[in-house]
Amino acid sequence: MNWGSNSTEAEGHRQMDQAFEHGVNFIDTAEMYAVPSSAAHYGRSEEVIGTWLNSRANRDRVILATKIAGPGDHFTYIRDGKPRFTRWHVERAIDASLRRLQTDYVDLYQLHWPERPTSTFGRLGYHYPETDDSTPLEETLEALDGIVKAGKVRFIGVSNETPWGTMRFLHLSETLGLPRIVSNQNPYSLLNRSFEAGCAEVTRFEQVGLLAYAPMAAGALSGKYLNGARPAGARMTMYPSNRRYLGPPNSEPAIRAYVDLARRFGLDPGIMALAWVNRQPFTTSTIIGAMNEEQLAGDLASVDVELPEELVEAIEEIHRRYTYPCP
Repeated sequence: MNWGSNSTEAEGHRQMDQAFEHGVNFIDTAEMYAVPSSAAHYGRSEEVIGTWLNSRANRDRVILATKIAGPGDHFTYIRDGKPRFTRWHVERAIDASLRRLQTDYVDLYQLHWPERPTSTFGRLGYHYPETDDSTPLEETLEALDGIVKAGKVRFIGVSNETPWGTMRFLHLSETLGLPRIVSNQNPYSLLNRSFEAGCAEVTRFEQVGLLAYAPMAAGALSGKYLNGARPAGARMTMYPSNRRYLGPPNSEPAIRAYVDLARRFGLDPGIMALAWVNRQPFTTSTIIGAMNEEQLAGDLASVDVELPEELVEAIEEIHRRYTYPCP
């Protein structure tokens, strides 16, 4: 999501080369990227990936995923200015993504967040909405069925979805004979383990794998922002309004506890955070989003790190003290 804004096309290509050489074959993006989301950056990440796929001629060796944007008052530049999950939007969104990605299909097509009002992006509690005019899930699933049958999409998934939403999609697939969702891309990290409270069970029994995003909590778990530090070029330095992982009152003490624990065991705090997500039985893929090649090298190294049980037990003790500090 940095490619096309915080990273140039050339930098994005080098990072994909670096990851691909280390065995990474899953690339996840979205129509609303690059970030920060704006009319100027809209679709740029897909375009960078598209030129890379075209120049490397390796499309058949890459699992490519993208997402259709959900509703948002500031998305006046997306289609008719009111993005939803109707057939009209789904068909136009996938066609535009395919053009930017320079391919005739994507392996996984995801709903970026629920269209209905629910608990997402920093909210744990559910508040009953006074009104709900969101697109019926049946209509959305039928629209997705259409683009699967057209050969434009192989599999479908959801993102930022709740246990109820996930199970409802599965029920509709079964009863209506429509495509079955295969994944749920949700936040999951040492600072936000809310996925475990319901969605993890769905993963176990329904084989809807977790694609874990923000596994390092947007870099916060590296410890680089402790004591008010704002390193030059870092994401939270450039975009201070992003307070999801630094704003809550318990975020700083929780981060400090995990950073101190990692250093006690001689580990880089960020790599420990990624290795912990990697080891969870419900994690299908840990989505990393490096700002540069040096960060990416550290992220890639986490796949070879085995955390000792003593450290894992200490993580659980910290979790009991600081439960969901940054939902």
